[in-house]
Amino acid sequence: MPSHAKSSLEAGLVALKQGNYREAIAHLEPLASHQGNETAGLQARVGLVMAYARSGEVRKAIALCQTLTDSQNPKVQEWAKTALVHLTKKKRKKTDNTQVKQASQQTQAQSQPNYASTLPSVGLQNVYQGQSLAGNPLINQASYNKTQEFGVYWRQAKRAKVWQPLQKTGLIPLRLLAAGTFMALFWVLRELLNFTIDSINLALVKLPYLEPVQFLYRDPTPALFAILFIAIAISPWLLDWLLANFYGQRELSKDVLNNHSRETSRVLHRYCQQRHWPSPQLRILPTAAPIAFTYGNLPRNARIVVSQGLLDQLADDEIATIYAAQLGQITYKDFVLMSLILLVTLPIYRLYQQVSDWGNTTAKGIWHWPFTIVSSLTYGLWCVLTGTALLYSRLRPYYSDRLAAEITGNPNGLIRALLKITIGIAADIQKSEFTSWQLESLNLLLPVSYQQSVTLGSIAGHLNFESMLMWDSINPYRRWLIWNNTHPLIGDRIERLCKIARHWHIDPELHLASQQSLSQQALTVTRQSFLLQIAPFLGIPLGFVFAGFIWLAWQTAFAVRIINLKWIYEDWSFVTGCLLICFSIGLVIRMNSFFPDIKASNVHTEEQLPYLLANPSSIPIDSIKVRFVGKLLGRPGISNALAQDLVLQSTTGLVKLHHISWLGQPIYHQELIGRQVTVTGWLRRGATPWIDIHTLQTQGGKTLNSPHPIWSTVIAVIAQAWGAYIFLTG
Repeated sequence: MPSHAKSSLEAGLVALKQGNYREAIAHLEPLASHQGNETAGLQARVGLVMAYARSGEVRKAIALCQTLTDSQNPKVQEWAKTALVHLTKKKRKKTDNTQVKQASQQTQAQSQPNYASTLPSVGLQNVYQGQSLAGNPLINQASYNKTQEFGVYWRQAKRAKVWQPLQKTGLIPLRLLAAGTFMALFWVLRELLNFTIDSINLALVKLPYLEPVQFLYRDPTPALFAILFIAIAISPWLLDWLLANFYGQRELSKDVLNNHSRETSRVLHRYCQQRHWPSPQLRILPTAAPIAFTYGNLPRNARIVVSQGLLDQLADDEIATIYAAQLGQITYKDFVLMSLILLVTLPIYRLYQQVSDWGNTTAKGIWHWPFTIVSSLTYGLWCVLTGTALLYSRLRPYYSDRLAAEITGNPNGLIRALLKITIGIAADIQKSEFTSWQLESLNLLLPVSYQQSVTLGSIAGHLNFESMLMWDSINPYRRWLIWNNTHPLIGDRIERLCKIARHWHIDPELHLASQQSLSQQALTVTRQSFLLQIAPFLGIPLGFVFAGFIWLAWQTAFAVRIINLKWIYEDWSFVTGCLLICFSIGLVIRMNSFFPDIKASNVHTEEQLPYLLANPSSIPIDSIKVRFVGKLLGRPGISNALAQDLVLQSTTGLVKLHHISWLGQPIYHQELIGRQVTVTGWLRRGATPWIDIHTLQTQGGKTLNSPHPIWSTVIAVIAQAWGAYIFLTG
């Protein structure tokens, strides 16, 4: 393509994205009329259809769209046919005031975001999958071709009418991971119990007139095992009480469920009858966020819980797929261990919530700090106990998703349900202006994690789903970057459901690109970046190699009687010193790339957020320099002392913020919650996108610094000094 045509196409697509439709038409019309069926011509025609439609020239949009229905490119042809249907509807609505009024009433009656679309949008990378997806400015600009005014487009792909059972999957990984998770939980609880017992006895020894309790010196292992198994046995009833008192859980009648989804009742009845199970007890939580989970210990004691928001925001068949996924958890018995995890962690989280509330309402002056410390320690304990189940929580959705598709024959319905849940959770956070207690404390058991939903759900109106989920399905290192996530990548789950749909010969709801679409050059760059990303952790195996060379050199020097240092290093503690030194070196090597200088000339703004996230080859080390303006959301006061709930609400979506507090600063982040702020920092594209804050500035000029580079330097220096001390002293 000639350079002038390329620049004209690029300018036209940028103008379309910015809403300058007259300018976009001026740039795209010459290309659309002269480029024939070449790539640039098809790109120009698709963009021109959207520009015509959005500028009110519906007749021209329809005429051009009709020519695209004869295109030899199947993606363009499919898009044109769908767009033509919506354009003709739009034209009829202009002449039919009654239909417009009814549509307006329906929109006002809905409590969820508008899922209807006036004109479908397609990321041009999906139209031209034969091209490289990386390093192509036309595709990167074109991926941002959907604005909020047109809502979210659902293809409404059909379900299977007749389908064959899927091939059985092996349960050995799930069972082994369940055993490992139980042992990890047991070990953490035992160590915490031992620490508490030792601290009590030590205090009794130090205090006058008191003696240690001999009973506390006994090994707590047998008693702890017994307590955990008793907890599993009574978990359904204990959780009934906890959820009713903490979150207002109540029974859900079948009549109410039928009003929202008749298919769900049929699915529950048919599947339980096949398995000879009693129907699981149904519960509901009075919260607007769409959530669902299951707890219990046996099929006859199982409880399936949904929220009012889920029933309101999902369609009949989509609700049925979510209930079918909960049946999958009962079938594979993974709900038993998750019930134990919830039973252990929920009271601790409730304690954190209660201490925070007490501190916010009653603590004044110096008494504020004890509440802050206790609240933060309790939250840290909850995170540690929850962390024991991360691997198990990431594996089990694959099994339940697969069985839900097989039970209902509707993988496309489950795809829509998962995406609508992300949108609903993001909308709930945006409306509440903080992450609710229910979302965080129940997160392990939810269909989709709230962390994934924050950004993904909020930019749904600005970017098509294929572009949004491209990172999840293409990035070659995506599975290495979810180590701290509670759920698998939603794009990965949807790709598996799309494969099931294609296996049953039905058109999938989404057409996600494959990894082969990523160019070899982009893969090479990503590989180099990934090695830099994990440089501190690569220092650990290199530390063992370094220690081996040191040991060999010492042995050789001692054998030839050059120097006698063997007596210092006979205890092998020098290996720990080598590990710390190499870890520190890796941290220093990564630091410049992780925290590059931010200048006014090289920052991105919030309007560019959607297509910054659409880059499939980006990883956290790429450190995209940004300056975003928006409203700071999060829990107020003591409950947010660790900055665990900071979210920026910009005009294009929500994005998680990472902040490091330090003593002595003039203002604290909790004081800025609810205010309009300017965030300068580094946007990182991982499994959950986030911004490492550099500065946070209010409209009044107050500035809060977040010393990420300083703390990284401090950690590197401490590791280096500690390692050198061990290395030299043995």
